[in-house]
Amino acid sequence: MPTVTNRGASLYYSVDGEGPPIVFIADAGLGGWLWGWQHAALAGPFETVIWDLRGTGRSDAPGGPYALETLVSDFEAVCRAVGARRVNVVGLGLGGAIALAAAHRTSRVETLTLIGTAAHESAYDLEPMGAPLEDVESSDQYDRDDVRRSTAAMLSPDFRNRHPDVVDGIVDWRLEGDATPAGFHAQRGALSGFDARDWLVDVTQPTQVLHGMADERVPDSAGRDLARGLPRGSFVPLEGAGHLANVEHSRTVSDRLFGFLESQRESL
Repeated sequence: MPTVTNRGASLYYSVDGEGPPIVFIADAGLGGWLWGWQHAALAGPFETVIWDLRGTGRSDAPGGPYALETLVSDFEAVCRAVGARRVNVVGLGLGGAIALAAAHRTSRVETLTLIGTAAHESAYDLEPMGAPLEDVESSDQYDRDDVRRSTAAMLSPDFRNRHPDVVDGIVDWRLEGDATPAGFHAQRGALSGFDARDWLVDVTQPTQVLHGMADERVPDSAGRDLARGLPRGSFVPLEGAGHLANVEHSRTVSDRLFGFLESQRESL
């Protein structure tokens, strides 16, 4: 099991495929299952790198809250471990905030694809994705009902009704590979004070902002504002999708990601 140690935490990662590297960064509390659809579509023409944030799955879970700067440092450690000097980054929710900060603070980021992401803390409503804070000390794991409720908070009602088997699968994957309640809140703490609006103009990497138009965790208006604030940002609405737009519109997101990266490679 490949791991890299950074700032006292062992971080699990996986690498597949060959070609320009893509590093995927998950939302608060979510395991590598989140990127299964995109991994299947892109591993081959690209090298896909998926890692568990500290506090999630097979990575260590030191006490939190975590600082955003620490998670950016973890991202850099994973890049070094796979021998990637420059990478394409795909982030969702908190993962998008980490990606933005990495693009601003490091020289690692070639392109950005941001899903369900906002430029400031106040636009995120991630609490329904995990157990209530008051329950953290009384339980070190979620039960199935907790996970089913929080999964519903990330998916649109239409998708849940049309694909109950997929929802069941997600619940199983989350029980196996997601963060504990404490890990979720430690990661979520990284958004405290996050506000990129003053420095978005400095993030000059080509960026596509994909956003589910039925996202109840981060409003689509925040995604539009983010795209407008980026010098090379474009907004891509995903009609009817909830927060996990890459799951609900998996093929569309994979196709757009492939086309975006291919266009950037051709322009070099």
